[in-house]
Amino acid sequence: MGHKVNTLSNRLGLIVGWQSLWYSHYPERIKEDFKIRKYLENRLSKANISRIYIERSLNRVIITISSSRPSIIIGKGGSEIDKLKKELNIFTYQTIQINIFEIKKPELDAVLVSKSIASQLENRGSYKKAIKICISAALQVNAEGIKIKISGRLNGAEMARKETYKEGRIPLSTFRADIDYHMTEAHTNYGIIGIKVWIMKGEIYGKKNLFNIFQLKKKYKKKKVGSLSKRNKLK
Repeated sequence: MGHKVNTLSNRLGLIVGWQSLWYSHYPERIKEDFKIRKYLENRLSKANISRIYIERSLNRVIITISSSRPSIIIGKGGSEIDKLKKELNIFTYQTIQINIFEIKKPELDAVLVSKSIASQLENRGSYKKAIKICISAALQVNAEGIKIKISGRLNGAEMARKETYKEGRIPLSTFRADIDYHMTEAHTNYGIIGIKVWIMKGEIYGKKNLFNIFQLKKKYKKKKVGSLSKRNKLK
């Protein structure tokens, strides 16, 4: 089961929290959340946004944006934040509060890694070189394992194929394993190329407050990585 379902949804409620925190009026609020996320991703496309968390109370919407380049979002003296609040008022009548969380190790963020590979493919870069750089960077910042699967017309081949690259361990069936996952698409001249990234950060022991998105100090138990396995040898 762990190899079939989405890695994050499989751990939802155990070690992974929700990206939307609210209840009641589900159709309206789901629609609002979708519009807000879509707008922010397009508006802040250069800010390396990872995920957007939305929390709602009676009269307030708290939007937390995780990014590796927070200065682009904040602007000079917080001017960009004020602009964003005014622009987002078209989606909701509630008071908007925007928080920014800086990602200090983007090499361990599956969203940013997959977007980086997609960007290089769209700029006609070598997919093997892009994957090799991302794997090397993740291992240098103490990732226990990383797995990247890419599928499509690679290098413009006539027939689509899949390739998988793996270093370290990715225990998908271990629920306490803190594995970040994301899937994105690269739109190239030869068609769409799918990119999936799994990054193993460690194992979490003890209770975790799923509603405290960023402030919790995770308790990892590190394991030594032995021989590194590969399905496709990087060249």
